[in-house]
Amino acid sequence: MTELKWDHFSNVIDGKLVDTAETRYSVNPSTGKPNLPVPVSTKDDLDMAVKAARKAFKTWSTTSWEERKNALLEFGKAITAEKEGFAKLLVQEQGKPMPFALREVAGSEFTIKTLCSLKLEDEVISDEGGRTVTRRYVPIGVGGGIVPWNYPIGIMIVKVTHALLTGNTIICKPSPFTPYANLKIAELGQRFFPPGVLNCLSGDDNLGPWMTSHPGIDKISFTGSSATGRKVMESCSRTLKRVTLELGGKDPAIILPDIDIPLVASQVALYAFMNSGQICVATKRVYVHSSIAKEFIAALVEAAKRLKVGDGMEEGVFMGPVNNSMQYEKVLSFVEDIRREGGEIVLGNEQDTKLRYKGKDSGNGYFIDPMIVVSAADDSRIMKEEPFGPILPVATWENDEEVIARANDTDLGLGASVWGKDMERVEKIARRLEAGSVWVNEHVLTTPVAPFGGWKGSGVGVENGREGLVGWCNVQSLYIRKEVKSVL
Repeated sequence: MTELKWDHFSNVIDGKLVDTAETRYSVNPSTGKPNLPVPVSTKDDLDMAVKAARKAFKTWSTTSWEERKNALLEFGKAITAEKEGFAKLLVQEQGKPMPFALREVAGSEFTIKTLCSLKLEDEVISDEGGRTVTRRYVPIGVGGGIVPWNYPIGIMIVKVTHALLTGNTIICKPSPFTPYANLKIAELGQRFFPPGVLNCLSGDDNLGPWMTSHPGIDKISFTGSSATGRKVMESCSRTLKRVTLELGGKDPAIILPDIDIPLVASQVALYAFMNSGQICVATKRVYVHSSIAKEFIAALVEAAKRLKVGDGMEEGVFMGPVNNSMQYEKVLSFVEDIRREGGEIVLGNEQDTKLRYKGKDSGNGYFIDPMIVVSAADDSRIMKEEPFGPILPVATWENDEEVIARANDTDLGLGASVWGKDMERVEKIARRLEAGSVWVNEHVLTTPVAPFGGWKGSGVGVENGREGLVGWCNVQSLYIRKEVKSVL
C-alpha cells in the first residue's frame, strides 16, 4: 500500500479503504476545534467486515504460529517508524501530552514483541494405557475489539495482537471520541496481514451494540466502564459469544507510616494524575496512616502543584485536558457532590457562583487542574465511584485490619498498591487486597507477560500473559488411541 496520508480517514474492510455516505468528527479536547471527518458505519458496513473476517479466518487460522508472529513483529516495527504521525494524532484527538503520546506509540511495538515471546502449543497431559490425551488451543473465529478513548493505540494493539497471534481475525471499533489513530493503525496493518484479517470500523453509538449482537462475531474484547461492560455482557449472552471485559477501577493506595514522605507523595501524585486521571488503574483513593497524614497531604499537594497542565503540544506539560465534554461534565458533577456531601478540597478550590470548577483559563478546552480532597466520608460518591478524572480523595487510617477492610469495601477490584519499608507488613497487606493487580511501592506499571484483569465489577477474563492468549482460544482435549480396544 502507499504511504499513510494523515488528512483522510476511511474504514478498513477486507484489505480496502472504504468511505461512507455519512461522516462525523470528534473535537480536539485542548481547543474544542473539530478534527477531520471520519466514517459513520452502517449495519451493511459491519456485515461486509464480518463476511471478510470470516472468510479470512479460514486461511489465517491455519497459518503457522511463526508466520503470524513474524507478521505482527513487522507490523510493530512499522508503527514505530510512523511514531511522529501517530503521536500527533493522539495529542489532537485524545489530549495527552506529546511525550506520553510518543511513549504510547513506542509501547505498541514493545507489547507486540513481548506477547510474541509467548506461545501456545499442544500439550500432552496424559499418555498411558495406549491412549494419549492432548490439550489444544484452537482459535475461536472472528473477534470484535471495542477500544476506549484513554489509550486508543495501546489498547487496540493489545486486542489485535492477542487475536491475530492466536489465529483469529478481528474487527476493531474505536471510540467515537478517538477514531483517528485506530483507523490509521488498521490501514498500516494491511501491509502485513491478508485481506480481512484486520478490519476497523468508525461509527457512532449504534456500532457497538450491533457488534455485540452480531451472530457472525464469535468473541468480544471490550475495555470501558463497568456500566457499559454489563450491557456488553448482556448483549453477548444472547449469542453465547466469548467475552473479555476490562472495566473500571477504584484503586486504593495504602500508605504506611514508615515511608519517605516527599518521595512517595510525588510518586502517588504521578500515578493519580497521569493522563489527567483517565487510566483504569490510576490511583483513585489514598489511605494514609494518621500519624503522618498532615505531612503527607502537604507533600502530596506540593507535588501536584508542580504538574503542569496545558495543551499537549506545549513543552513541559504533564496533564492535558479531560478527553471530552461528557467526561468533563461528569468530573464537574463530582466536585458539586463533594461540596454537598462534605469533604475539603485542599487543592483546586476555585469555583464560580454555580459551584462549577472553572479549571484553567483554556478557552474551549476541557482542562481541569489536579484536585485533592480530604475528610470525605467513606460512603461519599468520591470514595465509592470512579471519576475518571483528576480528583484524588485522601483518607486516614489507624490499623491494618481497618484499612484492608476499607480498601476492599467496593464493587470494583482492578488495581491497588501498598507503600512502605516494612516489607513483611507491606506484603501481608498486599496479599489481602481484592484486586487483579496489586503493586508494592509503585502503581499502574504493567507488563504484557503478566495477566491483567479485574475482580468483582472490574471485569471478566484477562488480557496479556499466557492466560490472555488462552482467552482467544477454544480449549480442546484430544483423545487418541492408536488401535481399537474393547471396553467390555
